[in-house]
Amino acid sequence: MRPDMRQNEEARPVTIQPDFVRTADGSCLIATGNTRVICTASVEEGVPPFLRGKGQGWVTAEYAMLPASTGRRKQRDGLKKDGRSVEIQRLIGRSLRQAVDLTRLGEYTITLDCDVLEADGGTRTASITGAMVALTCAVDKLVAQGRIMMSPIIHQVAAISCGVIDEAPCLDLCYQEDSRAQVDMNLVMNERGDLIEIQGTGEGRAFSPEELATLLRYGKQGIETLMRSQREALGERARHICPKPPLVVASGNAHKLKELQHIFGDYYTVVSMAAAGFDGDIDETADTFAGNAAIKAETVCRFLGLPALADDSGLAVDALDGEPGVYSARYAGVHGDDAANNALLLRRMKGKEKRSAAFCCAIALARPGQETLVAEGQCPGVILESERGKGGFGYDPLFLYEPLGKTFAELTEEEKNAVSHRARASAEMLRIMKELHE
Repeated sequence: MRPDMRQNEEARPVTIQPDFVRTADGSCLIATGNTRVICTASVEEGVPPFLRGKGQGWVTAEYAMLPASTGRRKQRDGLKKDGRSVEIQRLIGRSLRQAVDLTRLGEYTITLDCDVLEADGGTRTASITGAMVALTCAVDKLVAQGRIMMSPIIHQVAAISCGVIDEAPCLDLCYQEDSRAQVDMNLVMNERGDLIEIQGTGEGRAFSPEELATLLRYGKQGIETLMRSQREALGERARHICPKPPLVVASGNAHKLKELQHIFGDYYTVVSMAAAGFDGDIDETADTFAGNAAIKAETVCRFLGLPALADDSGLAVDALDGEPGVYSARYAGVHGDDAANNALLLRRMKGKEKRSAAFCCAIALARPGQETLVAEGQCPGVILESERGKGGFGYDPLFLYEPLGKTFAELTEEEKNAVSHRARASAEMLRIMKELHE
């Protein structure tokens, strides 16, 4: 029977607390049983001399056991680390480099510091598992700041110990077991179950191929559980692990980017055109929403060589033969002057009995070497004689959505997003994309 009453193939309970160190670019506190490690990620511009000018980044690691981590005070590492710490930090560094496409990282160095608060076996494997979370948090910050276009993390990495105790293969050894193990092993794997490193030693005796197969099976099961814990701790930030191909949005609107990421995230990683490296002006010369959306998407696609998404939207009023249409944002002459646009619309609608209208949206998806896809959506409504509501923007205070009896300016964000022209166009584009991927 194991000291903590676990089954042989059972790992210790694990908890991962992200953002444990607020001043770090990324961090977590990981606990596996009684082993606890603080993992932090620090991002610096520049790379070591041997990588300068090569257009790639670097990931490295440092490891230390704090003086009281073992119950008996351990001397702090000085300028010269002890051999065990050096060996472990090299293992952590090369394991986490397997998680990153260094060419996507650009010329940044990410240093992963793993400091053991309490050691009860498996400190190196806990450090690797926690460092993966800290690394992902740091990448999330880099992307949010626009310092890199998209995540360079191409693999999820975790590690666990195992060994043979009293002739029985066992998973995730505590110190009491590790200190008397006949066979001691550490496994590092990625999300596909591929092995990154095996450190296996016959401490008391040699081990058989059958025992090795059992240890590998136990280790794979344990690492899969650890990876679920990593993703649960990261929450939405887990999207940076093995990201989907980039989809550039011809917009810098953060709210729109988040909305489109939610809609199209099953197929693409949505990034802004600025983050992708496009900051030019685009002349919208078409006389339809679909035409302008296609112009924007195709311009960005040609410039970057990446799939690009763009939308164009506005208000079409039946009594005004479709005005303001593609000129919705500059109806009164100045782009984005909502008050002037609304005032002009009210003047032109004065005395009109027919007040039906529709908000219209066209979404275009341009892909290199392929035909541009276009989806359109409309939300019907009525133009009021005076404004109602304080929310929204543009013509929202004048646009009554009759099924709910509210103007767009009176709807909550959730209500509006459920029925809006953009939501309907997005749903149609999503339907088209699903057909393409079937």
